Amino acid sequence: MIDINDIKRSKHPQELLEENRAFFNAAVAGGRVPDFSGQNLSDMDLTGFDLRNANLSGAYLRGAILSGLDLSEANLHGASLRGARISGCLFPEDIPAGEISLSVEKGTRIRHLKKS
Repeated sequence: MIDINDIKRSKHPQELLEENRAFFNAAVAGGRVPDFSGQNLSDMDLTGFDLRNANLSGAYLRGAILSGLDLSEANLHGASLRGARISGCLFPEDIPAGEISLSVEKGTRIRHLKKS
């Protein structure tokens, strides 16, 4: 799986992810849990990535394209979704819709404790 530090150092993080989409999803299918905690994923197109169980706690997702993603088991505590495109996105059921709306509209951090 690609190392998050490779993404942080890359001048073209979206390209790095795109080139590794199949490898990324295969690694997740094999049991790896993607950890993007505290990372700046602003303006990235994350559609098609398996982030169902991802650790996105504290991640900055300003303007990210999350359309159609299944984030139902993801840890989103402290994540900011300001301006993110979330059409068709499945969020954990214990995060109220109002909390998601505030994050998308105002950039507030999501208050969510992932169930164990």
